[in-house]
Parts: sequence; structure tokens; C-alpha cells
Amino acid sequence: MTQGKRQPFDYDLDFASIDFRQHPERYRIGKGEQGVLMVEPYKSELLPLWRFRTPEIARESAAALSECFEAYKREGDFVGMDMARKFLQMGFTRARRYANHRSGRKWSPDRSEVLPPDVDPVKAESAAIFYEAYVRARDDPAYRDLRERHLALEAEDR
Repeated sequence: MTQGKRQPFDYDLDFASIDFRQHPERYRIGKGEQGVLMVEPYKSELLPLWRFRTPEIARESAAALSECFEAYKREGDFVGMDMARKFLQMGFTRARRYANHRSGRKWSPDRSEVLPPDVDPVKAESAAIFYEAYVRARDDPAYRDLRERHLALEAEDR
């Protein structure tokens, strides 16, 4: 299978007025977590489920987001699947940031240097929980197939 090239995430769209469930053709995958807090109605559906403070909370959150991923998959809703994947990825990256730096601050106040690690093993466990769920979503065969189809449509729009 040839992997299509994704278009950059379009931050110039009027996100307040676009319902991406009604207009999935307007959605651009972007890189990593781009758009995770902008694309509606998915942001409103998924953001309340996203938590990582403790491993128990992370387990519940990752399970809830994974359930949404599966529901979107049953509906053939690629944008929903991709947004759920992005929330799982964001759970991993944010928990990992706090695992490495308890304050959540990676840089010194003047941004001249990266602060030394201040490891939090609880957040590290939360990060691992999200990472496992993220990889399952990212590698899901149906997701990968729909992603390729979406990328092909993006390429046609260029």
C-alpha cells in the first residue's frame, strides 16, 4: 500500500462554523496532534474524557477514548477515529511531559535551557497506558485503510 502524503493542517479554516462530521472532506490530518482542540464536534465529545493525573484515571480515560475510536470505526467515521487517536497520542505526550518534569515546564523561565528531569513515576505509568492505547489505534487496519483513502482525497484536492 502506498502511503499518501498529507497536506499541512489548515489553521486558517473557520473552525467555529465547520461541523467536520458533516464535512469530513474539509479535514486535514496534519502532523501529530495538530487540530486536536479545534475540530468539532469531536473536540467536544472527546475532551471531557481526556484525563491522565493517575494511572487509574488514565486507564479509564484511555478506555473511554478507545471506545469512542471503536464507535467511530463502526460508523466509518475516519475524522472521529483520527481525532480519538490524537487524544490518545496527546494523553501519552502530556503525561510523558509531566513524567519528565513534575511542574510540566520543560524550559527555564527565559527559555535558555531545558530543565533537568524531575521524574514522576506515577505520570510515567499514565503515559505508558496512553501509549499502548495510542499504538493500538494508530496500527488498527481499518484506521490505516481509511487514513489512506482520506490522504488520497486530500491529494486530489491539491
